[in-house]
Amino acid sequence: MDIRGWRNKEALLRVLYALFLGQVVSFLMAIMAFTASFVTDLGVDTPLTLSFFSYLALALVYGSILLYRRQKLLVPWYWYVLLGFVDVQGNYLVNKAFEYSSITSVTLLDCWTVAWVIILTWFFLGTRYSLWQFCGAALCIAGLGLVLISDAGVGGGGGSKPLLGDLLVIGGTFFYAMSNVGEEFCVKKKDRVEVVSMIGLFGTLVSVCQIAIMERKTLESVQWSAEIILTFAGYAFATFMFYTLVPFVLQMSGATMFNLSILTSDMWAVIIRIFFYHQQVDWLYYLSFAIVVVGLFIYSKTEKDPVSIPALENRNVPYQVLGEEGVESRNETIAS
Repeated sequence: MDIRGWRNKEALLRVLYALFLGQVVSFLMAIMAFTASFVTDLGVDTPLTLSFFSYLALALVYGSILLYRRQKLLVPWYWYVLLGFVDVQGNYLVNKAFEYSSITSVTLLDCWTVAWVIILTWFFLGTRYSLWQFCGAALCIAGLGLVLISDAGVGGGGGSKPLLGDLLVIGGTFFYAMSNVGEEFCVKKKDRVEVVSMIGLFGTLVSVCQIAIMERKTLESVQWSAEIILTFAGYAFATFMFYTLVPFVLQMSGATMFNLSILTSDMWAVIIRIFFYHQQVDWLYYLSFAIVVVGLFIYSKTEKDPVSIPALENRNVPYQVLGEEGVESRNETIAS
């Protein structure tokens, strides 16, 4: 009984820790959205360059650790090329959307990532979801519906071309979903440091190629100031921490739980808006936050370790006898 109670307590602490990390990541995502939006307000339209410094920092820090280990890649390099490519496209489309839509609309539409991730993990990772998990996900999205209603009265929406901005975000969420699912596959099967360093390396290379084609003339016309440089640095730092923590959340809870957690980034964006723009928010935001937290808890508490494709691939691991079964086998051997 004591052992069972200890295990239940350990499982609860694990769930709470995963939820906490998810909210830290969500807050970092809100800072990323705020700084990206602020760069656009300053008249700088360089979404690829904005992400470039983040990828460069990841490549330098985690690449150095990987070189120090002197180990071969556990995942073929061409998979990391694909992962870096889709990640860059996701960041580009979402950062570009801030030019046409508001920060509230962009962060709200990030919820599309959840639907994409559920579809991709179902088909490619073999993940199966229980009815309670679907209920938890539905609660999270319902909470965001309250945010959408509240935004109609507290300054949400806006932007020069909101429809174009919305379409860019939806396209970006599809690339985000592919990146999240691919990263979940890699971190659960291989090494976190390798995954982050390779995303940084190939993200940097892809960004350089696209910047040379798409943003070279725009960069030449930018009038750099201390305010712009500090905003770029803030985005790079928030993104660096975001990519550092994401593998832990993916390894503990999977891509779906991760994307459900970052749905609260819109509410963190509202908090940032209160302190920086001194705007009042509707009480529905607080109710929405509570509903999303309940939905996250239901999803994570009922989550089981799914039998996924990567787990089935490792068939050459020898069978090991554990626990009581091992004791009985040894006793039988001694008796014989």
